[in-house]
Amino acid sequence: MSEKIGDAAQRLFTIHPDDDGIRVDRWIKRHMADVPFNLVSRWARTGQLRIDGKRAEPGDRVAAGQQLRLPPKDVQQVAVKAARPAAAPKRLGPPLTEDEIEFAQSLVIYKDEHAIVINKPPGLATQGGTKTTDHVDRLLDALCFDLPHRPKLVHRLDKDTSGVLLVARTPRAAGFFAKSFSSRTARKVYWAIIAEVPSIEDGIIELPLSKQPGTGGEKMHVDNKEGAPAKTRYRVIDIAGNRAAWVELQPYTGRTHQLRVHMAAIGHPIIGDGKYGGPEAFLTGTISRKMHLHARRLQIDSPGGGQIDVIAEPPTHFTDSIKQLGFDLADGDKLVFDEIKFMDTPEGKRKAVTQQAKAARKERKGERRGRGGPEKRGSDRGGPAKKNSDRSGGRGKR
Repeated sequence: MSEKIGDAAQRLFTIHPDDDGIRVDRWIKRHMADVPFNLVSRWARTGQLRIDGKRAEPGDRVAAGQQLRLPPKDVQQVAVKAARPAAAPKRLGPPLTEDEIEFAQSLVIYKDEHAIVINKPPGLATQGGTKTTDHVDRLLDALCFDLPHRPKLVHRLDKDTSGVLLVARTPRAAGFFAKSFSSRTARKVYWAIIAEVPSIEDGIIELPLSKQPGTGGEKMHVDNKEGAPAKTRYRVIDIAGNRAAWVELQPYTGRTHQLRVHMAAIGHPIIGDGKYGGPEAFLTGTISRKMHLHARRLQIDSPGGGQIDVIAEPPTHFTDSIKQLGFDLADGDKLVFDEIKFMDTPEGKRKAVTQQAKAARKERKGERRGRGGPEKRGSDRGGPAKKNSDRSGGRGKR
């Protein structure tokens, strides 16, 4: 925003590119925190609010390069922050120490003029709360770099989930990225280690979710009557006998705790997730009891054109478990986004239906063969498979 002082009857502001497309009232709120909305409405009613000389309403949108005309400062007696493209939000908590600044900047794995991507460690909350004072949002004061205002969160990860977290550097970028997440054009891939082994190695889980009553919104559950639609794709990367599996998860929707609830619902909770998996979510031996859920990759369009495609390395406890279970870290990045997109096409849906019918036939055939005795009804790996097929709708391939 730049201000041009005209005659005593007006002030002119040139719209900065970062404010392109926002409403007039939003622009004023962003740059003139002391101006109440009823005053903006009064300016509009009396013709004192103008864009490029024409009368404007609070809901009209401005474009970069346009001139916004407002009444003189001495008449209205309001404070205008006119020397920067956006008003700096208030600092969240006390000033950061040198160690905190160094720590925050060490998390950065990608930076351009529009975005910063950090690799969030497990145990660090994304945002603060009543009992949470250490969180990513507070650390954003250390990530302004060459800009006069702090960046803004556009999505979040659970406290105990690690990995890729995108932060917008400008208001315009924040709006752009938020739209990408809400329209589901952003692609996210997670890694998880889960209890036992699904028999369907590549499938879709579609189970509606809602807040579980009596938990104050702190816990979600499957709710077939009133739950919001939720869809997750999973793919088995490798298995450790019948004990555990390393899986790749792709959320098609963004419900709270979606991946955790979905995997627990089909009988394969994420290792370390006692909240949804109970005792079954922990392995005996030396495997860490921390959450084994990691946001591995994010691919999203950039406001400047092209794409941002970032991969985050997993935390130490995750890589240690990978080694202890006999997995090879190099096997983890085999899924390509073209394959993910294919499943949303008509051809992909027809293929899924065919796979569903094939899986159902195999399941019935296995049941017929097993009627001679309980000991013939399948291997250990087949036990949770039926649960997986039934609860996820049986969609997937073997």
